[in-house]
Amino acid sequence: MRKRSITFLSDGTLLRRENTLYFENAQGKRPLAVEGIYDIYVYGHVNITSQALHFLAQKGIAVHFFNHYGYYDGSFYPRESLNSGDLIIKQAQHYLDQEKRLKLARLFVVGGAINMENNLKRWKVNASFNELLEELSGVEKITDIMNVEARIRQEYYACWDETLPEDFKIVKRTRRPPQNEMNALISFLNSRLYATIVSELYNTQLVPTVSYLHEPGERRFSLSLDLSEIFKPVLADRIANRLVKQGIIKGNHFRDDLNGVLLNEEGKKIVLKVFNEEMRKSVRHPSLKKNVTKQRLIRLEAYKLIKHLVGVREYEPLVAWF
Repeated sequence: MRKRSITFLSDGTLLRRENTLYFENAQGKRPLAVEGIYDIYVYGHVNITSQALHFLAQKGIAVHFFNHYGYYDGSFYPRESLNSGDLIIKQAQHYLDQEKRLKLARLFVVGGAINMENNLKRWKVNASFNELLEELSGVEKITDIMNVEARIRQEYYACWDETLPEDFKIVKRTRRPPQNEMNALISFLNSRLYATIVSELYNTQLVPTVSYLHEPGERRFSLSLDLSEIFKPVLADRIANRLVKQGIIKGNHFRDDLNGVLLNEEGKKIVLKVFNEEMRKSVRHPSLKKNVTKQRLIRLEAYKLIKHLVGVREYEPLVAWF
């Protein structure tokens, strides 16, 4: 049985009866085949019983929670079953060794920048980040790398704006709350992508709180932020671009809220449906010589990082060929 992600947009209760999970709401009670669940994303007000949580933990199913704005709040992260003491030590060593950390941090930014360049080419915009990437090779502080990354992204958004409809210009990247429709759409997709990466990291031996570009934090899975630098252009940005340019998402799918703009309930449903479909799409992998889903590419990227950490093969960030 191929496992799949479950998304709860409506309010209700997730409970367990014997060896079956049920989601109960105003429309009734429906069973969920736990063996077919990969992870769960909760956008509505959902009560989860302790028995259900125990069951999910036994099955290694992560649950990600989003607030009513659609932003990631946190995860129920079951006890890790794939821990490797040797890898944990090596992962920490690469963080503590400044030269090793800088190398990985630069690679995450380089991979993201190349994918952004490729997006702009797809959208018929001639742009190059070569000068900024050359500057990146000479910096010796993580804060300076982050500064270069921010300037690359600022230039990228300005170029992307040239191709967007007038009502969906980014203008300036704003967050929490976004100040216009396109910012709201990008933030919503980035938040879902972040949680998806957390799920993929759970299914590897990597510790998700030890990172290289972003500072490790007690309240976040910062390695997910590192990997998102590579995948935001390839997944979130391409989806946002298509939703807007094909008229799938329109102005009436947003609402004003607390001096900002957010997706309404109908907008969230549309975006999540397209996102889930995109994650399930397969592409031909040039090295593996077989088809893999786009979501699987995230796990494969994590495996590449593991090989780098243990000294098997130098890490090279994914550059989208599709």
